[in-house]
Amino acid sequence: MGETKDSLSAARERMRALYGENKKITDDNYDKSLAVRCINGTFVGRRTDGVIAYKGIPFVGRQPVGELRWKAPVDVVPNDGVYEAYYFGKCPRQIESFAQMGSLYVQGEDCLYLNVWKAEEDSVKKKPVMVWIHGGAYEIGGAAEPREEGTNFVKENPDVIFVSIEYRLSVFGFLHLSHLPDGGDYPDAQNLGMMDQVMALKWVHENIAAFGGDPDNVTIIGQSAGGGSVTLLPLIEGTHAYFKRVIAQSGSPGFSRSTEQAIECTTELMEALNCRTVADLQKIDAEKMIYEAEELISMRMAPERDGNYLPLDTFDAYAKGAAKDIDILQGCTKDEFNYFILEIGEEVYKEWLSIIKPEKLSQLTEEEKALVLSFCKDVEAEKGKSYEPDSRLFSQIWFNVPFIRTSELQTMAGGKSYSYYFTVESSVPMVKSGHAIELSTVFNHPEETYVTGRRFDETFGKTMRKMWVQFAKTGNPSLPADISPDGKAKEWPLYDLKNKYVMVFDEFNIHPEKESERKIVDWDRTYFLTKYYVL
Repeated sequence: MGETKDSLSAARERMRALYGENKKITDDNYDKSLAVRCINGTFVGRRTDGVIAYKGIPFVGRQPVGELRWKAPVDVVPNDGVYEAYYFGKCPRQIESFAQMGSLYVQGEDCLYLNVWKAEEDSVKKKPVMVWIHGGAYEIGGAAEPREEGTNFVKENPDVIFVSIEYRLSVFGFLHLSHLPDGGDYPDAQNLGMMDQVMALKWVHENIAAFGGDPDNVTIIGQSAGGGSVTLLPLIEGTHAYFKRVIAQSGSPGFSRSTEQAIECTTELMEALNCRTVADLQKIDAEKMIYEAEELISMRMAPERDGNYLPLDTFDAYAKGAAKDIDILQGCTKDEFNYFILEIGEEVYKEWLSIIKPEKLSQLTEEEKALVLSFCKDVEAEKGKSYEPDSRLFSQIWFNVPFIRTSELQTMAGGKSYSYYFTVESSVPMVKSGHAIELSTVFNHPEETYVTGRRFDETFGKTMRKMWVQFAKTGNPSLPADISPDGKAKEWPLYDLKNKYVMVFDEFNIHPEKESERKIVDWDRTYFLTKYYVL
């Protein structure tokens, strides 16, 4: 654990040293080879190891501050100015957290920026585009997370354009307000984070060709809340024009909440802040609001299934074919919930599980409750680790079952789903193959060992990244021998309703298996739980 903390501390210092403010360039003294003209300005990037990064590009015409707080994002307008794109924009307002962006970067509500990485060589035109949407429970995180920085990824895969985006979080991105006395002026507040993502994708669609990208071959990729986002985005009207493929890592359309749940959260927050109206809320210090929300409604903020912007039943939307023309690659890690031990400590983790388990059980019928308790009883607790049964249960509820169900429904509707199961373990014993363990591998940052505790096999990492890129290029992640890093073909079968194949990412043996061989879900005792969603 000491080594991982030291690694994160070093990352913080590196990132702080790189932070600055992008300025308007008022003379002609800039490198024209690093400049790209977009609708809302010409942006000048920086070159590193054969990769040009354009950071902190605004994808809105006005930032969501002042009178625009809790309002839909404003589209860009034409601009002939020339601007530096040297530094990341501000990360969204959030609490400071040991492993997350709050303590790394300057925060602000004026956070709607994106970043683009491209290889310096431009012999290939119309490259596939991969747009990264970060996770963090819709409450924390940011595009400048060191392990998700795009230079290494594009250096290894110069035939793609990589983009990362910011979006409003927590009370600024997902707070239901329309039921309040003056809430009629804020009809979109509950889904602003999703609207920000759509606006960013619109900007990419309209501008990415100038960077050498193909606007008609965009893959959106996300993990955790980002994985939830990329599985919800296909359900929003008009979005299919902006992307054709989805990579969802440890996230699903179950990462959402009902209007009733959203209003309940708002009520709790308003009471704690002694507020009655949106006007009252506007007078509250942003930091106080964020920290009060963390205290009261943490892990309960999410996009709202309002029946307008998002369907009331997101799984049913998949069943009815809402995403059948979108290719999907999706999966989870073997020990998802164990990650949270690393984040909050073993004792707090056990206490947290003891609180959320009764909440989840209270939703169930007596028959369903008996099935869940039977599942927990049959999980053999490891010696000295009494949390293991509940940890396995919530891995099922939050991750395993939702992604398998989405694979099932996408396939039933006539769409394509490639599914995976990541099993490589951290050297931090309690983490095992926990949530987010694959991120430093996906983005080629082996030095970021906060979750992994160690560096994974180099060929394994290259193979996984090549599969992600191959999927973005072609819609099929299989690798022929001539492009496979180990020289061996990797055939990734589509998920089908009979065999239910998943690609297993063992560190030294990437191979397909039937779901039944790994028992990723308990079809009798946990599969039904997606009808209650994650929250």
